Formats: sequence, structure tokens, C-alpha cells
Amino acid sequence: MSLDHPAEGYEFDQDTRVEKRADGEFTATLTDGWTTFTSHPNGGYVLGTALNALGQTLAQPDPLVVSAFYLRPAAPGEAALRTETIREGRRTATGAVVLEQGGKEIVRATATYGDLSAEGRELHLQGPPELPAPEECEVPAEFAGEPEGVTIAHRVEYRYPQRPQWLDGRKDGNPQVDFWMRFADGRDADVHSLPAMVDFAVPAVLEIGEFSTITVELTTHIRARPAPGWLACRVWTKHVSHSLHEEDMEIWDSEGKLVAQARQLAMLI
Repeated sequence: MSLDHPAEGYEFDQDTRVEKRADGEFTATLTDGWTTFTSHPNGGYVLGTALNALGQTLAQPDPLVVSAFYLRPAAPGEAALRTETIREGRRTATGAVVLEQGGKEIVRATATYGDLSAEGRELHLQGPPELPAPEECEVPAEFAGEPEGVTIAHRVEYRYPQRPQWLDGRKDGNPQVDFWMRFADGRDADVHSLPAMVDFAVPAVLEIGEFSTITVELTTHIRARPAPGWLACRVWTKHVSHSLHEEDMEIWDSEGKLVAQARQLAMLI
């Protein structure tokens, strides 16, 4: 299947582009435009590149669930990708993808795709974050500038109802944060970008003074095709032990519809 991105000129689409070399084999070039506090390309961005290859392999249009293991940090530069179709069914298709650099595996992911246009029962026991309108929320000066080495801050916009306490050195905050998010260049989110965007949140553990954390495994559920506009996000951590913590995230679209959920296991470094 060929992914139909309506806006090929946007940075995310350009930077996650893959070239098909043979059946199940692709190449890509990871850029330095999505680096984080760790100085490596953001794991969600790397996964987005891998899924661009897998999405061209499977017949169903929408990722439903993605599970990715991060084996090594990625680096800007050339990457090779290998995809495998595990099963093609009537309603779902499942496949796997490996992204390698320098002959070493960086990310290995398995995903099931389906069709989110199907209708069915709806039940939500909790609604989206209650946030002021994005234009009424704060843009921290540190985010509006050019944080050294954190180039993802130039690609993604964030709006907070109040200034995050960790920016002022506080280490005793509540590791739950509600905020707005969108691509800085105006690209609207879609089902192909959501598996990456669930990893674009500033980690909630910064509120307790933990600034260095890396993802071990990330599972994402895509629940609906998002409407255009800002995304209302909720991210939280409840447990830190043995230098590991979970990071949960929900993304709701501009119409108040749940579009993505994610949980990752991360390691403090």
C-alpha cells in the first residue's frame, strides 16, 4: 500500500521519507531535526520512519496498535529498513519492521493495521483534559527560543495552562501534565504521525527532577482519525522503581475525540 500524505512538503513527511529498494527493503536518512535532551533523534520520530516503510507493505490503511523495542540510540544519517508481512486478514493486517544503522538494529516494531472508518459502540469513562484555549495558554520562554541541542522544540509547538515547575528547578512536582501540542509548521496530525507524536511529550518525570530518560519499549493504540487542529494531551507517571518508570499518554483531537493512547517503559540514566 502507498501512504497518501496530503502534505508532502511538511517537515515530518520529508524527514520520515523512505525509498523502496526491493520487496520488504527500504532506505531512509534520519535527520538532526528531532533531537531531544539526550542529543539523539527522538524515538517517536525514528518509529515514524520505520512505520512509513511498514505501512507501504501492508494492505490495511490505518495503524491500530504498534509495539516498538528500542535497542540502541539512533543517530542522524543513513538507515536500512526491513519489513515482514506476518498475516493479512479480512479486517486486520499484521507486520514487523526493523530499522538498522551501521549493521546494528536500532528499533524493532510489530504493528497491526486496520480500517478506522468502521463504526461501532462508543463508551468513554473519562474525557479529555480540561484546558484553556491554546491561545490563552503559556509558551515558556525556554520553548519559544532555541534550546541547545533540542531541535525537536523547533518542530513541535506546546502550550501549557501554567508554567512547568521543572523549568524553575523544582523537583517535587506531580508527574502529570496536561497540555496542547501540534506540529510547528502547520501539519495536522493523522494516523501516520500519531505513533510518533505520543513520544513527543516532555517526560512527566521532569516534574520530579529526572531529566535523563530513554525508552525501552513503547506501545501505542490509535483509536480514531484526528480532526484538524491542536491536540489536547495528558501524560503521567505513577511508578518509579529500579530506575524504571512507565509513561502513559492520551491524545484527544480538537473535537474532543480520543485519537491515541500510549504506554512506554523508560529507564532513568
